[in-house]
Amino acid sequence: MKLDIVKSTKSKAPASKAVTIPKKALIGRIPIVDVSPSLENGLWAAKACINESFPVQATVFREGHDLFGAECVLLDSNDAVVQVAPMRDIAPGLRRYEGWLTARDGGAHSFFVRAWSDPVATWVHNAKIKIDAGVDIELVFLEAEQWLNRAITGAKADSKAQQIFTNTLVKVKNSKLTPAERLAAATSVEVNDALSKYPVRDFVTESARYPVFVDRQRALIGSWYEIFVRTTGCFFDRRSKKWVSGTLKTAALELDRIAGMGFDVVYLTPIHPIGTTNRKGRNNTLTAEIDDPGSPYAIGSELGGHDAINPELGTFADFDAFVARARQLGMEVALDIALQCSPDHPWVKEHPEWFTTRADGTIAYAENPPKKYQDIYPLNFDNDPEGIYQEIKRVLELWVSHGVTIFRVDNPHTKPLNFWQRLLHEFRIKHPQVIFLAEAFTQPPMMQTLGMIGFHQSYTYFTWRNDKEEIEEYLQEVSRESDARIRPAFWPTTHDILTPYMQRGGTPAFHIRAILAATSSPTWGIYSGYELAENIARQGAEEQIDNEKYEFKERNFAAAEHNGIAKLLRELNAIRANHPALQRLRNLTIHPTSNDKILCFSKTVRLEENNGNTDSVIVVLNLDPYASREAVIDLDVEALGAQARWDAGAILEVTDELSGETYEWNHRPYVRLDPHGRVAHILNVKVL
Repeated sequence: MKLDIVKSTKSKAPASKAVTIPKKALIGRIPIVDVSPSLENGLWAAKACINESFPVQATVFREGHDLFGAECVLLDSNDAVVQVAPMRDIAPGLRRYEGWLTARDGGAHSFFVRAWSDPVATWVHNAKIKIDAGVDIELVFLEAEQWLNRAITGAKADSKAQQIFTNTLVKVKNSKLTPAERLAAATSVEVNDALSKYPVRDFVTESARYPVFVDRQRALIGSWYEIFVRTTGCFFDRRSKKWVSGTLKTAALELDRIAGMGFDVVYLTPIHPIGTTNRKGRNNTLTAEIDDPGSPYAIGSELGGHDAINPELGTFADFDAFVARARQLGMEVALDIALQCSPDHPWVKEHPEWFTTRADGTIAYAENPPKKYQDIYPLNFDNDPEGIYQEIKRVLELWVSHGVTIFRVDNPHTKPLNFWQRLLHEFRIKHPQVIFLAEAFTQPPMMQTLGMIGFHQSYTYFTWRNDKEEIEEYLQEVSRESDARIRPAFWPTTHDILTPYMQRGGTPAFHIRAILAATSSPTWGIYSGYELAENIARQGAEEQIDNEKYEFKERNFAAAEHNGIAKLLRELNAIRANHPALQRLRNLTIHPTSNDKILCFSKTVRLEENNGNTDSVIVVLNLDPYASREAVIDLDVEALGAQARWDAGAILEVTDELSGETYEWNHRPYVRLDPHGRVAHILNVKVL
């Protein structure tokens, strides 16, 4: 039988097209992932200030067991290298690396992370093991010859480093020396120092560039004092039975007192003409008496709008004189910008399209149901966005031309974010000295995004953080979790806010919250009258009764000397000025205590301009305004620049900046604090 043989044939596979990965998606030879700070994958610039160090983190790893290194690199706007800083593994096993960068000049910067395979470190690790085990001794030193030859080639000709590498090579090749001696030569301090200048690296990999904008220091550091101009110097004339308003001239007379307490920013609530239609009366009543001055936030009348000064307060010449006097005293002037109008504002007649028309044909006033603000019309930014933008820019630039360098923006979260992003970007380019503070007590996504798109500073939830645990969590958040997005400004009270803690805690509460705000945040502020511990609230509201938003308010600041608050404010601002550690945000460490009413934290900064010495401050505070409390503190002494010692001996010498007393502390000191006496320690730290 004849069998049919079927021959098999292999079909040729069609040529495949080359598969390419987008360049921006390619992983490096040494993977670098999850780089921070990075806002929206590097679309927006992270925050930094001149001379303020900021942390750079990245996850860096590689295949196999060879060792590697990483560093972060800061670039200026011309892509010139400003600084290169080593990164260390801060989470062993997770390969999370961190380094710190510091810009010395303002403006646009960027950074990236560089990683590499480290053949020298890998050799040292393996050599020690093999030499101890007596394995492959000569092979080990042949490998050393290889990296030393590379180091010699890479070093500058005839340099000291090149000579060190050459001399070391001779010793490594000398088989008459013991393996231990040859290893010691290859791992000497001299060799390590030379390698730091002329490293031997393989597979050098760089991450993407990430933008950072470096602001002037006032964007980070400031002590604010808020005033209503009409209150400064106001008085009730008993003959005419009328109030006489304070003015810019009388406010200028207050500047010496304010500067004398150490404040460096004087913040003015709106000084524009106030509307009469639906004017609010005392304590926010809907019916105003004939002499009630109205709310300065109901901006605009036939006398002008946001570009005018209320004639009762003075003229632009008076304003210029106020700014000049503030500058003489070392203070900047911040002006409140409330982008809203009274029904009498010129814009209402000139640009009715800038407002919202309701179904019945009337203009909508501001509402936050059930609250109604009948004396205010909000702008509708969607009706004529370009027209509104240009007008607001014109107004702001007018005030800049009169010396305003800071704007406190009222309720920015009620305006479109694309408006703010454009405006802040333009001011950052044209007026880089101008700083914007966002008064936005709202949901975290809005607050955070306002910071990310350009607001330099932000009011925060600090005002409502009273318990130890929530304070500790919040301090950690603002100092290390949201630090690239927002800069906090801590205010114990404002003209809008008087929390139950402040209402009930009396004068001790005002001491406690001032100490906490001034020492935990580089920017803090008080509202005029804080010195007098004004703590009586309007019924059913978290704000003061007889609020000067709606009426004149005469104050006797001499009384502030008797309750100790004015003295404390002077001391706090002096301590802040003397301690760079208190002028930084990202350097805070929480220290556990044994009492849930005793809070302890420290701030430490290394001073490159002072031979690398450190400035460290420990703050211990009784949060209870009613009773004495005592606690044992578990100090993280390494965070203070000291070495841990677990005997009974002293590790630190601490001097209380408030009392002048000096103590010697170990890692578990005892404290007792009295809200009616010594409510806190603010301690200057010296390592023994």
